[in-house]
Amino acid sequence: MTTSLQSQDLQPQSRAGRLTWPAWGWSLVGVILVWASIVAVTSGSVMQPLFQALTLAPYLALVAVGQMMVITLGPGNIDVSVGTIVTVSAYVSVSIGTEFGAIAGIAAGVVAGVAASIISVFAILALRVPPIIATLATSLVLTSVILVLAEANRGGADMALRAFVNWRLFGVSGIALVVLSITVVVAFGLRKTSLGLSVIAIGQSAKAAEKAGIKVRTVTGATYILSGAFAGLAGAILSALISPSTVLGTSYMLDSIAVVVIGGTLIAGGRPVVTGVWTGAMFFAMLSSLLNLIGWSVGAQNILKGLLVVLVVVISSAASGTGKSSLRALRKNLTFNRNNN
Repeated sequence: MTTSLQSQDLQPQSRAGRLTWPAWGWSLVGVILVWASIVAVTSGSVMQPLFQALTLAPYLALVAVGQMMVITLGPGNIDVSVGTIVTVSAYVSVSIGTEFGAIAGIAAGVVAGVAASIISVFAILALRVPPIIATLATSLVLTSVILVLAEANRGGADMALRAFVNWRLFGVSGIALVVLSITVVVAFGLRKTSLGLSVIAIGQSAKAAEKAGIKVRTVTGATYILSGAFAGLAGAILSALISPSTVLGTSYMLDSIAVVVIGGTLIAGGRPVVTGVWTGAMFFAMLSSLLNLIGWSVGAQNILKGLLVVLVVVISSAASGTGKSSLRALRKNLTFNRNNN
């Protein structure tokens, strides 16, 4: 990961002035341990497990970035529709891409993700339905849409998109470089823009954020829409790697939450850890490879992932203080904007 990402995701300095263990540190340790285990049980190149993980981890990281932003909003905020959005967007992208080209297909996938998330936003803001119920309802609606799209779909992804998805630079997937660039932009946005600072501030205290002048409902809606857009983009490009099926995005709902939590983002909200999205995604991609090698079933793998998430939540809850730094930074940002307008 880049230095800028790392510097933003470190815990606050101790009184002695030394940096504490980074929030994403344990997931990085997990990556190293699983990597070593794969190398020990296989006879291939030492770098092969890493390159293989970088083929699938970017898609999970992309979905997890949106999930991270939603979870950062604070207790009760979670997007369980991301899995079905990935599937719907994959079908939509293939349908449009075969007719109008790769760029149009990707754009259509993103639009599909945004449209789906708008259903959730309407339910959350207008009907005041709890987010988990609203996004679950959206997921159920999309399940019916998926069945219709699956019946109508007879094609494959655009050849140009397939070529790009399979392109590698020194063994590293081109998609990994694209998604890394996106996460760098997200990291910057969370720390340097009014929207990003508002998301963090709301997660720390929605009432205090509202008193500070933040439009909590607007920021919440925008965050869920961004989550849908990221899931839609993931589905669009994933359709060029794996042919769309009705279960294409099934694992992304649980895995995206697990990646966010294990990567160090507080489940209670208020502290996003962008670097942890990557270390968490790499950990799960490599862990799946290892468990497949030793013959674990998908069900057993999901049980292990669930246990890991519970363990991390229990451990992190003991040290969940986040302070008021984002509210102060947001006030400065807002004051600066007013003075310059």
